[in-house]
Amino acid sequence: MTSRTFIRCGRLFDGLSGLAETDRTLVLYGDTIDWAGPTAQAPAPQPGDRELDYSAHFVMPGMVDCHAHISYGNALAQEDIDLYATMEFRTLRSMVAAQAILKSGFTSIMDPACSGLIAPAVRDAVNVGLVQGPRITASGRALTTQQGLYDWYPSWVGVPEPSTGIMTGSMEEAIRIIRQQARDGVDAIKLTMDGIHARRNGGGLIAAYTQAETHTMVDEIHRLGKLAVVHARGKEGALYAARAGVDIVFHASNICDDGIQAALDNSTWLCPSLALLVNNIEFHEPTDASAPWWPDIQRRELVAASQNLRRARAAGVRFMSGSEAGFAVTPYGEWGAKELEAHVRYLGFTPAEAIRCATVDSTRLLRERDKLGGLVIGKLADIVVVDGDPLADITVLQRREAIHAVLLGGQPVDLTPAPTHARHFSEFSQGMWSKVYDRAYVNAHLQPAAALAPQTVA
Repeated sequence: MTSRTFIRCGRLFDGLSGLAETDRTLVLYGDTIDWAGPTAQAPAPQPGDRELDYSAHFVMPGMVDCHAHISYGNALAQEDIDLYATMEFRTLRSMVAAQAILKSGFTSIMDPACSGLIAPAVRDAVNVGLVQGPRITASGRALTTQQGLYDWYPSWVGVPEPSTGIMTGSMEEAIRIIRQQARDGVDAIKLTMDGIHARRNGGGLIAAYTQAETHTMVDEIHRLGKLAVVHARGKEGALYAARAGVDIVFHASNICDDGIQAALDNSTWLCPSLALLVNNIEFHEPTDASAPWWPDIQRRELVAASQNLRRARAAGVRFMSGSEAGFAVTPYGEWGAKELEAHVRYLGFTPAEAIRCATVDSTRLLRERDKLGGLVIGKLADIVVVDGDPLADITVLQRREAIHAVLLGGQPVDLTPAPTHARHFSEFSQGMWSKVYDRAYVNAHLQPAAALAPQTVA
C-alpha cells in the first residue's frame, strides 16, 4: 500500500487563491495532493506515513520556465549553439542543464527550439526514470525562412544540419517538416515570425512569413495535435501569428493594438522573456564584442515591451513566464526567477500575480497540463519551499540559499549544485584575437613581450 506524505506549511501559497495561508498541511498520496487545508483539520498520520516539517517556511507550487533552451550550452555566440559540439555531447550537456534548472525551483520547462531532437530525448529520459529532471514540453528545430531568425549565416553556408533552426524553402517543404517533427514526437512546433531586417519607414521588423503562409503552417500544426509557438519581436510577425491562432508568441515586444486584439480573439498567450533583455543591459562589459551596440538595442526593446505588453495585459491577454535560459547571459539555474521580478518591475504585476503566472498560468499548455496547476487536491505535488517571503520581496526566489527544498511529485530533489564543467574545445569557435594588431594599435597600447631568442644552428 502506498504511504502518505504529510507536509506542514508555515505559509502555503497554493497559486490559485492569491493568498498565503498560515498553518496549513498538504497530504500527498503517491505523487499527487490528496488533501489540503488547515493543519487542525488534517487527517491523522498513520504508521508508515512520512512527515516533512516546513512550518517555518513559505511553500508554493514549483515554478515553470516556458522559454528554456537546454541544448544551447550557455552559449557565448550563435555559432556556439549551432556548429561546434557534437550532438551526443550536447545531449549529455543538456541533461545537466535541465537538472540545474530543476534545482533552482523550476519543476517544469518548455524548450521551444533545440538542436536535432535533443529536448524530446531528454524529456523521454526523464519520463522513464533514466535521469532526474524537470517535466519537459519539447520542440525540435525551429522553422525559418530566408532573412528569418536562425538564417544567420551567408547564403553559401545556409542553415547547417546541427543548427537549432531549419530552412523552409517553400510551403510544401514547411508542411513536410511539420509532419516529420510531429511523427518524431515533439510537443510543440516553433515558427520564426521575424528576423533581423526592418522596413525603412520605421515600420519595424519584416515578418519572415506572409499571413497566408502563417495560417497554412499553424493550421497543419494544430491538425496534428501539436502546439504552435512562435518567435516574434516585431509587430508584423506578432500580428500575423496571433491572427493565425498560434498558442504562444515569445517576446511580442512590439505588438500593436491589432495584434493585441487578435491575441484576445484567438486565445494566444504571450511569453515576454524579459530576463534576457534585462541581463543584456545590466551585465554587459566593455570587453564584450557586442558592447558598442547591443545594450542600446535591448534598452529600446525593453521600453517598447513595457509599454506594449502592459496594454496587452490590460486588455486581457494571458501571459506565461519564461527567461530564455541557455545563453551566457542567462545561464541555467541562475536567472529563471528574474523573469518574475521583470514582470513586477516592467509589466505591473504584483508579486502574487507574478508567482501565479510562473506556477499556475504557465502550466496551461504544458505536456502534463491536466495534472498541474497549483497546490490543490488532484494535482501533482511539485513544490518549492522558500526561506523568506516572495510576496514581500520577489527577488527572494533568485537567491540559491533561499530555495530550502524542491519536491518533484512529492519526492525531494537533491539541491547540490549541478556540476560546472570545463568548456570542451569542441563547444565553441577557436577565437584567437579580439582585435587587429596593426602598428598604430601596438605603438599606442602595447609594449610587446620579447620573442624567444633565435636558436643557434649547430
